Amino acid sequence: MAEVVTSTGAIHYRVDDLTAPWASTGQTILFHHGIGADLNIWGNWLPVLAPYYRLVRFDMRGFGQSVVPPDDFVWSFDVLVQDALAVANAVGVEKFHLVGESIGGTAAIAFALQHPQRVASLTLSNAAARGGLVSNVSNWRDMVKHAGQSGWAQFMMQSRFHPGALPTAQHNWFTTVHERCSMAACFGLADVLLESDLTEQLERVAAPTLLLAPDASPFIPLEVMVDMRRRFARADLQVFAHAKHGLPLSHGEACANVLRAFLSQHSSK
Repeated sequence: MAEVVTSTGAIHYRVDDLTAPWASTGQTILFHHGIGADLNIWGNWLPVLAPYYRLVRFDMRGFGQSVVPPDDFVWSFDVLVQDALAVANAVGVEKFHLVGESIGGTAAIAFALQHPQRVASLTLSNAAARGGLVSNVSNWRDMVKHAGQSGWAQFMMQSRFHPGALPTAQHNWFTTVHERCSMAACFGLADVLLESDLTEQLERVAAPTLLLAPDASPFIPLEVMVDMRRRFARADLQVFAHAKHGLPLSHGEACANVLRAFLSQHSSK
């Protein structure tokens, strides 16, 4: 685990480079997770992608081992974009494939709009361009007030996964991640997300885009991602059956296989 120090704290990241000389594409994938998670949410993607790509994962500020901002921190997508840019610069990659889930996907859209020359392709999992279309988020503060963070964690896990979708050990791990994360960060990011609207700018994203959509996310209705597919200049949509908002974890291997096939068609060094 390494870190890059920004003016407002350190961002922890991990580089996995297991590519064999005869299989390596010479390309890098940068992963951006969402609220209540950490870089380990991408673990099931690694076996599929690691033989061919250098993989860079980081803990979004407020989560994992990255800095936890004070309660009065001013959150914005500009902050998230700068954090992702700092990680990319720290690992010395000029152009890369950017993958984001949930608010990490929205941040990835913002990144592609601000730094189009750095993005070789864009992949969005269970994400929205307009926060006003995201459901079941505005009541988080009341939920924590009445049920505590553990109650919120249980709500999130039920919103992410159908019963039995994860092995017990994996389910217990992710529940603990939710129970221990910064609620101030969750609230601040949720506020930023709900106020965001990048819808009319999607046509400006020139990079080939892959949309990974669960069929039953309580936060991102399927029709939201279908509409985004129409708005991007170059986009493919893959819908996963019997999937909720925890798609990157519950269907990680399947998502990674779809991404690998997509990149084989669209990537360039």
